[in-house]
Amino acid sequence: MRCEKTQVTTLKKNRILDLLLAVSVMLSMINIAIARDGDANSWMQFGNGSYNDVFNTVYKRNFIREWERNPPIGYPTISRNNIKPTIQAIKRYEDIVKKGGWKPIPAFAKRTVLEVGTTHRNVAILQGRLLASGHLKSESSYPTYFDYALDKAVKRFQTSNGLTPTGVVDRQTRLALNVPAFVRLQQLRLNLNRLRQHAKIGALRYVVVNIPAAHVEAVANDRVVSRHTGVVGKIDRKTPVLSSRIHELNFNKVWKLPPTVIKKDLIPKGRQLQKIKQNVLIRYGIDAYEGGKKIDPEKIDWHSKQPYHLSYRQKPGPRNPLGFVKINFHNSYSVYLHDTPSERLFGNNVRAASSGCVRVGNIKSLLVWLLKKNKGWAKVAVDQIEKSGEMKTIRLKKSVPLYIVYVTAWATKNGIIHFRRDLYNHDGVGRVAANY
Repeated sequence: MRCEKTQVTTLKKNRILDLLLAVSVMLSMINIAIARDGDANSWMQFGNGSYNDVFNTVYKRNFIREWERNPPIGYPTISRNNIKPTIQAIKRYEDIVKKGGWKPIPAFAKRTVLEVGTTHRNVAILQGRLLASGHLKSESSYPTYFDYALDKAVKRFQTSNGLTPTGVVDRQTRLALNVPAFVRLQQLRLNLNRLRQHAKIGALRYVVVNIPAAHVEAVANDRVVSRHTGVVGKIDRKTPVLSSRIHELNFNKVWKLPPTVIKKDLIPKGRQLQKIKQNVLIRYGIDAYEGGKKIDPEKIDWHSKQPYHLSYRQKPGPRNPLGFVKINFHNSYSVYLHDTPSERLFGNNVRAASSGCVRVGNIKSLLVWLLKKNKGWAKVAVDQIEKSGEMKTIRLKKSVPLYIVYVTAWATKNGIIHFRRDLYNHDGVGRVAANY
């Protein structure tokens, strides 16, 4: 009897934990919906709560993934309306630098973070840092206590620096906080010139990829219609800065492996698998061709020079890296925008993982927007072609300008100053602005 009561009690506890977990995920989704449907500052409406450690960890993990996959719309990155606010931001940071900038926050002990409810000597330094940059409005009466006002200030900082607004000062947030004020000033000055160059854009309707933010924006009449999480090129396979026009969509296309992927990915993987008597082409469903003729994958010696002289193709399907659509624009780098069968990376904050092309999250809404001038192409038609697996090429009735840009610092008309990682070290300010 006692055993049965214990089982019932345990079952009730488990149901309560399950309910709490469900509520945590629901709250995170509600907050994200508020941020996406409201104005650019609506993320500030996020509430605060205190949970036990397990519950809080699960909540934040789910919140981070959903925030990264569903970025708030906000304002266009390369709008000419950002020039005046960026000039004002430069003046503000000139004053901050004249006053000595801010103190760096010392490293924490392992597994230590600063968050609401924490008492720690570094909280006082954190307060000073956020007061200096204007994210915190007034000094606390308890300098070593992490209160709710500081929690909101940390979330403001995280959002304006491209980090998920959890309110938790972990290692990543600490390193972003520790980028010196004079470095941020240099970035603002440099990026003002970039903004001025992009401000010459006369298009009323365009797509922009900001590499450091790993975001894709569809813009119409100087308003962001949709913002998409992107995955950009690795440090050693950079996504190029360019201007072009999107003119064509390839649905369910055969993937022709580019030379970089063959050399740096396919052949090393082929050698690795050959050692354990497996074949990379068979595992990933890739066909090899020599002089246009398909060859037996088992006859390829991956440790010889032969693989370098072959061409490779992968048919459409669930393992095809292009996903179900490839977005084409003319360029000399052989890059494009595309879907992906693996959406795992969209939930990460750092998304430099491609070979130079740009993967686009929630790509269907972008496709529908691109196809707006093509009659009969609504979301239903896009869904149908994905489901059918039909290979189809659609030329846009009117091509859409595309700008792949590198903007790491800018300000918007709501007064928020934005910074992003100097991912490829194009700003020349050292790795301090990229190592977080």
